[in-house]
Amino acid sequence: MTLTTDLPVGPAERRSAELEEQLALDPGRFRVLTGDRPTGALHLGHYFGTLHNRVRLQDLGVDVFVLIADYQVLTDRDVAERLDEYVEGLLLDYLAIGIDPARTTVFNHSAVPALNQLLLPFLSLVSVAELGRNPTVKDEIAHSRQSAVSGLMYTYPVHQAADILFCKGNLVPVGQDQLPHLEITRTVARRFNDRYGDVFPEPDALLSAAPLLLGTDATKMSKSRGNSIALGADADETARLIRGATTDADRHITYDPESRPGVSSLVLLAALCLGRDPYEVAEEIGNSGAAGLKRTVTEAVNAAMAPIRARRAEYAKDMGHVRDVLRAGNERANAVAEATLREVREAMGMFR
Repeated sequence: MTLTTDLPVGPAERRSAELEEQLALDPGRFRVLTGDRPTGALHLGHYFGTLHNRVRLQDLGVDVFVLIADYQVLTDRDVAERLDEYVEGLLLDYLAIGIDPARTTVFNHSAVPALNQLLLPFLSLVSVAELGRNPTVKDEIAHSRQSAVSGLMYTYPVHQAADILFCKGNLVPVGQDQLPHLEITRTVARRFNDRYGDVFPEPDALLSAAPLLLGTDATKMSKSRGNSIALGADADETARLIRGATTDADRHITYDPESRPGVSSLVLLAALCLGRDPYEVAEEIGNSGAAGLKRTVTEAVNAAMAPIRARRAEYAKDMGHVRDVLRAGNERANAVAEATLREVREAMGMFR
């Protein structure tokens, strides 16, 4: 389904469109780095926002690395609670949606020491002022759960640069809000190459065209706000959550995200699950009111998620295999990271 927009097209959007054309012609020249923090269950916003795009890139023939960013849990939390549970949940979700370990490398931060060691030379390439000006860092600090800002939070964009550059990723799927983070990565790569010789690509942003899904309370869908529908939720829980979703008093259903955010997000969710235009879905529901809308959404979500839930349940029967997927991914990521670190040390003239 394609949503049209009248928003102006800037350089980042034009470049992203060019990259999509190149992906179709020669996917093998691209390596993608993407990932998630294991801080809770992945939800429908993640699925339509990023997860299904990873499978699309994988199926195109792109070399995809998916990072479970366990160290970055600590950017805005004092401790990494329930980490094993959340990591296993991510693995189950990845496999259920179609991530193929034979074609996509799934790994976690803490298992790849050479990746994290790149953070040290990379920090020497950016100034404190540059980190302080990063708007994404400012926003994350403002919403931090910690009473004081940790060094890990402050240097998060440089750690993210290490995530991307350790595997020489040259394409990063991001939303507009993540462009400043990626610009830090491009800066690190450029300055390293200028100072020590060409080692790293300057990665491009592949902008997500996914529309924004709100949570059941009509605010941003978030793992921490209790307003999301988890990929692992069953049909009954999904129905319960949708029944409790925020709508409004107007019985006639329309798709108007600006004026009717709660109603429109539900319409959009149904449209995404059905592969249809949200305006058409809203028109069909018409005067059926909130009850009709929620019935349509529940049926659409449960039908679309049924095969994913079935695969997830099958994988959950053999958690040994699921953990083996991560172990194999960590082995490959370690080999790649160690080769990159050797190259970095040689370029910098480090004693060996």
